[in-house]
Amino acid sequence: MARNYKEEYKSFHSKPEQKKRRAGRNAARRKSEANGTVKKGDKKDVHHKDGNPLNNKPKNLKVEPRSKNRARK
Repeated sequence: MARNYKEEYKSFHSKPEQKKRRAGRNAARRKSEANGTVKKGDKKDVHHKDGNPLNNKPKNLKVEPRSKNRARK
């Protein structure tokens, strides 16, 4: 069965809570790009140590390879 992206966006990604979480992840990435720890296209992710994407304090952020960050459950 094919994935219905339109329905998925409507039921999950468009919710206010998910928008805030996505904005927090994007802000962490921008912050890390500004201070030079990551670059566009470097295949690195900015990991939130406590799992909260809204907590963008420097102590909570860690740069790691995409494969390691996305393998975490």
